[in-house]
Amino acid sequence: MRVLLIGANGYIGRFVADRLLADPAVQLTALGRGDDADVRFDLATGSPGALTRFLDAVHPGVVVNCAGATRGGARELTRHNTVAVATVCEALRRSGCGARLVQVGCSAEYGPSQPGSSTAEDAVPRPGGPYGVSKLAATELVLGSGLDAVVLRVFSPAGPGTPAGSPLGRLAEAMRRAMQSGDGELRLGGLGAQRDFIDVRDVARAVHAASLSAAQGVINIGSGRAVRLRDAAATLARVAGYGGALHELDGPPGALRPTIGHPRTESVGHRVDALGHHRADGLGHHRPEPLGHRGDRADTEHAAPVAYAYPDGCGSWQQADVRTARDRLGWRPRIGLEESLADIWMEAACRI
Repeated sequence: MRVLLIGANGYIGRFVADRLLADPAVQLTALGRGDDADVRFDLATGSPGALTRFLDAVHPGVVVNCAGATRGGARELTRHNTVAVATVCEALRRSGCGARLVQVGCSAEYGPSQPGSSTAEDAVPRPGGPYGVSKLAATELVLGSGLDAVVLRVFSPAGPGTPAGSPLGRLAEAMRRAMQSGDGELRLGGLGAQRDFIDVRDVARAVHAASLSAAQGVINIGSGRAVRLRDAAATLARVAGYGGALHELDGPPGALRPTIGHPRTESVGHRVDALGHHRADGLGHHRPEPLGHRGDRADTEHAAPVAYAYPDGCGSWQQADVRTARDRLGWRPRIGLEESLADIWMEAACRI
């Protein structure tokens, strides 16, 4: 089976490429904007006609699209997430290759959901920001294309390669800098959001399974369990061996709530016994505040990036209903969040 992978150099695309290359039955061709792609092509600016000619020449059986943008203004997000997918769909319609399309979508397409609920594929999407809108528009283009196609709505990917600008990436970097400077206290903001974290390697397995299946429509890819970001912070501190206190910046300006770890009087070298056993209240729609405040004075020497609340427009809670992935793809997540966080920390620790 020849697979054309678009976006092989992206966060998810790299792991999808590794997974497909491990299958001896797959012949992989990578298409992208980078010099290391097998074929250089920019979906945001290239014409459907040019892509059609390439499809007819390569004749793939499956096209996997992992390309897209997560940051930028509405115009940029529309160009990379929506116009690009329109180009792929139109090229596949014109081509005689008859390839199946596997589109990697995002849970931001759903928007906010009711705390405690699990979001199934039949939920009415109400994206809360331009990123989710651009991804939802792409999904609608795929579903309305008449192609043999499936959209995998990936919830919050985690694990090795996690971007430094993501909430978990920011958290790991803040902890690395605290350990490097010997700081026994770490102040974090925006830890109230609860998200369904799924390891990026499990996402790659789902893409592989979708490539081989006949499933169509939308399929959620998540762990099926929402985790509060402050709980992820506690787990990360444990796997990193950080012995200081984690304080959450939450509520009115100047308010400091020591939700995780020992109070300030504990020594730096003392292991925080309370990690993972803190209060689980406060869903937290609040303004992120910077790290680096020690007591009542600003310590700019040890200032570190804040772990911001998720900028995905999904509010305080997201949790996937993953029964469709189990039933139609034979897929289940295998890698737990602690392992994902350990891999994130290993990459951060290499920068010490």
